[in-house]
Amino acid sequence: MTLGGEDERRRRHAWLVLAAGCLTIFAALGLGRFGYSAVLPSMQADLGLSNTEAGALASWNLAAYVVVAVGAGFASARVGARGIITAGLVIAAVAMAATGLAQGVTSASAARALTGVGAGLANVPTVALVSSWFSARRRGLAAGIAVSGSSLALVVVGPLVPAIIAAYGQDAWRLVWFLFAAAALVIAVFAAVTVRESPPDRNAAVHEAEALEGGFGLVFRSGFAWRLGLVYFAFGFSYVIYLTFFFRRLTGDLGMAASSAGTLFMVLGWASLVCGVLWGHISDIVGRKYALAMVCAIHAVAFAGFALWTSPAGLAVSAVLFGITAWSVPGIVGAACGDVFSRSLTAAALGFVTFFLGIGQTLGPLVGGVLADVYDSFAPAYLLAAGVAVVGAFAALLVPSTRRSRP
Repeated sequence: MTLGGEDERRRRHAWLVLAAGCLTIFAALGLGRFGYSAVLPSMQADLGLSNTEAGALASWNLAAYVVVAVGAGFASARVGARGIITAGLVIAAVAMAATGLAQGVTSASAARALTGVGAGLANVPTVALVSSWFSARRRGLAAGIAVSGSSLALVVVGPLVPAIIAAYGQDAWRLVWFLFAAAALVIAVFAAVTVRESPPDRNAAVHEAEALEGGFGLVFRSGFAWRLGLVYFAFGFSYVIYLTFFFRRLTGDLGMAASSAGTLFMVLGWASLVCGVLWGHISDIVGRKYALAMVCAIHAVAFAGFALWTSPAGLAVSAVLFGITAWSVPGIVGAACGDVFSRSLTAAALGFVTFFLGIGQTLGPLVGGVLADVYDSFAPAYLLAAGVAVVGAFAALLVPSTRRSRP
């Protein structure tokens, strides 16, 4: 085969890897994490959970995610991504089925934590792998397409979950988790068949030596990675409050019907379908740091609006504003790591900064649930999320430019 033919074959397979990555995120994050928001009202009522306990279930999921995600990034750099991604999806599927069997807060917490384990194993290697298959010119765009898998999940979950619960009764939330698990298993098979490691580049030997000779220390010592991690923390803390309690805010605080809340969730999902591609492309043009700052600022407006502008129009504006920016941050962060670190260290760097994301995601639902119990409203939690997003916008401006940065 000619060199040109081999290059064309690699380009075609890069898009296949991207499709597998998008579906992986659809299952691991979109269903396993964000699907919890749609199921929560019925699940909370059936199991008799307080708002604090409901938030703690999300925190268990996210705490397990961060612990595993950091290791998954380093393991992927060592042994390859395909096996780790497939194992993560299978574990997530088993854990979602276990969530559907939960009888109380203890068993539900264990199942949600195991779902986080699966998501952590699948997500970080996926984003890093997608970034490594594409050149810097298209990396932001490709990473953006991959993270849009979460958007597809919102589009599906928004109308589907309320419809299933309305048709089969209050305890039909269990059936929803079983359906999520079945979808994750199908996607695991697809990923196992299609995912391949990124092709070697001309400096592959140098990069491998870098990884084997203490290259991971470069990540830990990198000021770029620490500053990027701070932005990721702010994003994780704030956005997870918005999504975790989305249905509870609408149906509990504001008295909206579950079907209407589901429709608004679907609107958020449709709006977010373009966010990864849009902001990944913007970050390719203006730079990663400025794109991150703009996204965090828009998030702050969306979160504050959800707390203060509670008319149907205000809630819709909030959902659309969040939607058009929703999953852009992970894509931009993945692209930034690919810009600065070698291929052998991209997954490790992404795992490192994901540790900060996970801390934020773990604290957000717990703090939000406590505030809701104290004030008998989720509005204070959403105002706190808005303030943290503003901090993230300013922190993004402190991140060095990735065009010439090196750790």
